[in-house]
Amino acid sequence: MNRSQDFPWRIGIDLGGSKIEGILLDSEGRVCGQQRVATPQGDYRATVAAIAALVAQLEQLSGAASSVADTIPVGIGAPGAISPHTGRVKNSNSTCLIGQPLDQDLAALLRRPVRIANDADCFALSEAVDGAGAGHDSLFGAILGTGVGGGVVIGQQLLRGANAIAGEWGHNPLPWPQAGEQPGPRCYCGQYGCIETFLSGPALAADHQRHYGGAPLTAMAIDRLARQGDREAEATMQRYEERLARALATLINIIDPHVIVLGGGVSNMARLYDNVPRLWCRHVFSDQVVTRLLPARFGDASGVRGAAWLW
Repeated sequence: MNRSQDFPWRIGIDLGGSKIEGILLDSEGRVCGQQRVATPQGDYRATVAAIAALVAQLEQLSGAASSVADTIPVGIGAPGAISPHTGRVKNSNSTCLIGQPLDQDLAALLRRPVRIANDADCFALSEAVDGAGAGHDSLFGAILGTGVGGGVVIGQQLLRGANAIAGEWGHNPLPWPQAGEQPGPRCYCGQYGCIETFLSGPALAADHQRHYGGAPLTAMAIDRLARQGDREAEATMQRYEERLARALATLINIIDPHVIVLGGGVSNMARLYDNVPRLWCRHVFSDQVVTRLLPARFGDASGVRGAAWLW
């Protein structure tokens, strides 16, 4: 994202499973408008129409004349990716999108080109351009939420990859497995022991339940109990941190990013930023590890901001 190619405005859309959020940014990244609507459930055509209506509302907030509004660039962050092979959506947990030419349909409806990227890629781009990773040459954005995803940004340019799956670290096996971690929980992708099955928020909660039983607890509740001195919760958090350290160490060995930025609900656990870098050193193939682990500057807003920065 080269600031010398600035537009007066940019529109970003974050297409989520329950909501569609839109944002209007000026050339300096200031928020000039924001709108949110419910996502039509299981209805592709209604979803496309809802995105187009949201873009129209944001165009009005820009105050631009109609002829100018039609040229405001639109970026979309969506679950899954556009397949380079078919030109249609793949790998989306919003199943009504799968097999659909989302970018083509939106371009026709909006009468301009659109750019679409995976929502985790948009998160990473936002944090690289003007977020926690601003000023660094390379960044990995890791989402630790309901699922585990990620994105790679080099020199403020999003790395898409030959198969449009760059950053999909959640569907690699957990590295250096320990006793009791093989074959690992079954993943929705059909494999066993994916990183996502250990490091997502629900996975943390499930790990605690498997070890100690009792009433189900959320990941954040387990973190809170650990801070209050609960031994079982503390043990669960230590297992989680050690697994996260191994998974991120593999990323450092391959990409060697200057910064890793965490997003998603689990990223709100403050202890991770001290404990995980201390633990990953034993797995990184280097005499010294200077990679920084940071929380996202824009939090949940990073996805929609990154969509706008696709232009």
